[in-house]
Amino acid sequence: MKIFSIIELKKIYDEMFNSQIEIPQFIGNEKLFSGIKHYIYPPHDNKKIIGYWHEGSEKDIINAINYSLSVQKDWLNLSFKERIYIFLKVVDLISGPYRDKLNAATMIGQSKNIFQSERDSSCQLRDDLKNHIDFAKKIYKKKNLNYKGFVVAITQFNFSFVEIPYWIVIMGNVVLWKPSEMQLLTANVLMEIFKIAGIPDGIINLLLINIKKITNVGLTHKNFGGVTFKGPIKDYKIILNKIKKYIFKYKTYPMFVGKTIGKNFILVHSSYNSKKVSTAILAGAFEYQGQKSSSISIAYIPKKLWKNKLKKILIEKILSLKIGSPRNFSNFITSVIDKISFLKIKLYIEKSSYDKNSNIIIGGKCDSSKGFFITPTVIETNNPYYFFDEIYSPVITIFIYEESNWKNILFLIKNSNKFITGSIFCIDKSIISSVKKKLYNLNLNFHY
Repeated sequence: MKIFSIIELKKIYDEMFNSQIEIPQFIGNEKLFSGIKHYIYPPHDNKKIIGYWHEGSEKDIINAINYSLSVQKDWLNLSFKERIYIFLKVVDLISGPYRDKLNAATMIGQSKNIFQSERDSSCQLRDDLKNHIDFAKKIYKKKNLNYKGFVVAITQFNFSFVEIPYWIVIMGNVVLWKPSEMQLLTANVLMEIFKIAGIPDGIINLLLINIKKITNVGLTHKNFGGVTFKGPIKDYKIILNKIKKYIFKYKTYPMFVGKTIGKNFILVHSSYNSKKVSTAILAGAFEYQGQKSSSISIAYIPKKLWKNKLKKILIEKILSLKIGSPRNFSNFITSVIDKISFLKIKLYIEKSSYDKNSNIIIGGKCDSSKGFFITPTVIETNNPYYFFDEIYSPVITIFIYEESNWKNILFLIKNSNKFITGSIFCIDKSIISSVKKKLYNLNLNFHY
């Protein structure tokens, strides 16, 4: 792995930030510049235009499908070991010569601070690829899994390691990749890496097309073999319904791997340490401005613990956080991803300020004059369902409960269909054992 250098990273960041890049579609052996151009700007500096991306058409989707299917046989004719070797070269390039470039692209395009960027675009992407290689090896021992069609990958802005189904490509399949518009700097770098590593033209195609077009064309094609998706529930349902509608048209039964935006919680027992809980809330709610699928939306805190220590400690820690551009490595908080997200969060905060059931105890400031900045916000509420909006944001709701209502909170969590995962903070192992039995349907983390 390449040695990390702050000086070199800042140099590459500045070069990329002050350039004018044109990002095309990658279809087969061509880079397509349609001329239908859209601005690329850093969310933390929304007046700064650093380039443009070129929007594609439905015809481009058809061409990508035809080209990818035409080269799939040659890809399959490579031995499994040769395909593995190519992806190991991708890992080496990400860990080595492209480490700083990926970090800089992630920091500029997705407004991640240096710690989040390094964790995501270098470490997690590298580890994710290694895991996919291992998955492919395990599958290959049992069955050569090939869909004899193409797979559509639809990815979100909040991770550069993205949900491209690499293991499917390793097994011999081809992919049409539709990334988020706010993910294009890193997508462009990854396509460069794929090319240098030796992934043949047309095996992974980059399509800069909206989700409606990609589903209308790609998911209705007879050679559609599967889709991986991460995004809003409404888009998840559109994809699912489209597959159901055309299921008898496909040559094979398609794979569908979907992950939606969800809610996560912290439940604290009165026996737990206030400082550790405050750290968990800080990281869980405000890392990457609360825009990860693992971000915490609500914390259920016992009244005594909150009033005595935790509230004060949490406020002090939030006030110590620095906010600004990721170019300044001391900034923990940067901007939210775009104007749409900014306005949605701003409206949510404004509604909270007028709601008799809520009280903003810190944060709530929204400023888009330079970038889409929202200060870390904590809302106290007496309504345990207050936070159930589908929103990625640096906002956490604190529901204060009486210690005698512990079982009622467990019942509330168990019967909610909003949570993806959660964390339980408790030092009493008998209580933890009881919680495991009651909340067996959730993926939980326990902190003793």
